[in-house]
Amino acid sequence: MLQYMMLKPACQLSFHTLRSLCTAAFIVLALAFSGGCSTDQIHATVKYKDISLRCCGLEAHGLGFITPSTVTGQEQDIQSLAFIFASRLEKQRPDIRVVSLPEVLSAVNQANMADEYKQMYVDYSDTGIFKQESLRKVGQITGVQYLAQLKLSSFNQSSKGRFNLLGLRLFQTKEANIRLFLQIWNSELGSIVWEGTEELNYAWDTSKEIPVTFQLVVEEIAENLINKLPVNGASSAAEP
Repeated sequence: MLQYMMLKPACQLSFHTLRSLCTAAFIVLALAFSGGCSTDQIHATVKYKDISLRCCGLEAHGLGFITPSTVTGQEQDIQSLAFIFASRLEKQRPDIRVVSLPEVLSAVNQANMADEYKQMYVDYSDTGIFKQESLRKVGQITGVQYLAQLKLSSFNQSSKGRFNLLGLRLFQTKEANIRLFLQIWNSELGSIVWEGTEELNYAWDTSKEIPVTFQLVVEEIAENLINKLPVNGASSAAEP
């Protein structure tokens, strides 16, 4: 009996040590496996309509970004939205002269149009129409014929545990969902020449505390919409 009692603590220590080593080995292997095999999961739905832009040519007349609109609670994202989208357009379509939102706002302010510009958006929120005379002035002071207006309908981020071991969360699924609408206006005619909308869901499995960022999903959605714009005056591809 005395011999059994003396051996028991040693056996318990050995068992706990073995279990800890096995757990650590399993975690290392699982993380290595997930790092080598995980892939981003992207699901996007794009719809667009080329009304008359194919006949006009962004390359010849340029494109400026006016202030995006959004739902309540996302106002802090609109400056970043315009910046990311304009940067992506410059990268994908170097043939188009792009006037960024800060450049447009600066030109509007320098032309003493701030009040008129604000009223243009008040009217738009009520009617969905930008006043032709105001659009024409914005186009003239920025030197572009076409103006892009983005609308951020929603943006959501989430995280959920996928696999737990002994209370330790090994894998998480990071997700982000975004819905975006783009309209291109002819500032001289006061007409909509192109519009497109996209909803995108971006997800990945990771062991790190890294979210799917706003910039990442906006760049992805911008690339998809920009690919639908007409090239060299030709019509954009048929809507899928």
